[in-house]
Amino acid sequence: MKIDVNADLGESFGNHKMGNDSEIIKYISSANIACGFHGGDPYVIEQTIKLALENNVDIGAHPSYPDLAGFGRRSMKVSNEELYSMILYQVGALKAMTETLGGKLHHVKPHGALYNDLANSFQKAKIVAEAIYKIDPELIFVGLANSEIQHAAREVGLKSGCEVFADRAYNDDGSLVSRFKYGAVFHDGDTCLKQVKQILTEKSITSINGNKIDMCVDTINIDGNNQEALDFIKTFHEYLKEKEIKLESL
Repeated sequence: MKIDVNADLGESFGNHKMGNDSEIIKYISSANIACGFHGGDPYVIEQTIKLALENNVDIGAHPSYPDLAGFGRRSMKVSNEELYSMILYQVGALKAMTETLGGKLHHVKPHGALYNDLANSFQKAKIVAEAIYKIDPELIFVGLANSEIQHAAREVGLKSGCEVFADRAYNDDGSLVSRFKYGAVFHDGDTCLKQVKQILTEKSITSINGNKIDMCVDTINIDGNNQEALDFIKTFHEYLKEKEIKLESL
């Protein structure tokens, strides 16, 4: 058995430091690198690409709405044309920087509010898929499992990746519980490990109301922004080794 494990990296900018990229990179197979709209700056992006290359981790673009102050977690009303251009700009820049440094862009995973909006809107997801396809039809469009992102990718002709989260609670419809609600994010390593075990063994998750939801599973997202999360990641990594589950990118 094999599984891809991904994390969002390169989200520091200027004097604002975020995440434990140099530690979490040791336990993942795919990195989603911020493109400057919610986090990241040219220097941070370059250094994060180099970090991924040094650790043989596949590189993905992590585009968002232009919302640096809100960390990309606020939805924005934009025209279809604006949305298309945002993706071209961010993914195109990440692809160019990656290739300049001797690497290859592997996938695209939207961030924050954009991620959730695309999961719920086939029209928006298709616009983003078309922009990705225009840049490189070999790129993988990664998004929330069982969502409109997979439908849009198929429609356009892109390969898609079904993502599930180790540390997030789910609603009964398979959507993520809003971060603004209590219990949306798990801070306890045992709870996270219980969820990933269910994901790997049953291809399902249990919703916040106790209902079992079947999921397509290609990649698991882990968060490493604090010491508790890093402790879980190490435990998760040991579990994969114990069960002889191979860490492999999409």
